Amino acid sequence: MANTLQGKRVAILAADGVERVELDDPREALQDAGANTELLSLKEGEIQARNNDLDSAGTFTVDRLVGDASVNDYDALLLPGGTVNPDKLRIDETAVSFVRAFVESGKPVAAICHGPWTLVEAGVAEGRTLTSYPSLRTDLRNAGATVVDEEVVIDGNLISSRSPADLPAFCSAIVEEFAQSPAAASP
Repeated sequence: MANTLQGKRVAILAADGVERVELDDPREALQDAGANTELLSLKEGEIQARNNDLDSAGTFTVDRLVGDASVNDYDALLLPGGTVNPDKLRIDETAVSFVRAFVESGKPVAAICHGPWTLVEAGVAEGRTLTSYPSLRTDLRNAGATVVDEEVVIDGNLISSRSPADLPAFCSAIVEEFAQSPAAASP
């Protein structure tokens, strides 16, 4: 699995309040499989990470502003959770537009825990089968999604998972699904 994603570029979109393990574990799995990852956010510098939404868990350095990024630069997109993170993303039109364009491109998009909130705001959940943290399931249903309670759900180019407890299955699924995506042109 060491070179499964060699040459692939993966965008990770997150803001302050991101759940640390939901960014760390998938990013490590992607990099271990050979992918290059870039952390996109709403502001330059660093974003604050959390453990269980409440406890400070350090920071992550932002590689690029989402407003300066293009879907064409990446092969796949990762949306980690944490309650505050997607809540900040879904009120930023640039982030929402980026997610919408990514889903509409057909390239794989993976969202875990509260990450699917941004899919709802982007208007791309309708008619899709998704899973999420239990507190989001009504929002997903109201957006027209079919909601299931499974550790990983793959519906076309969308990969979703429920919580940090599902990270081993989620990480395995995203490496496999991202590997099937054609490589993006180099920026």
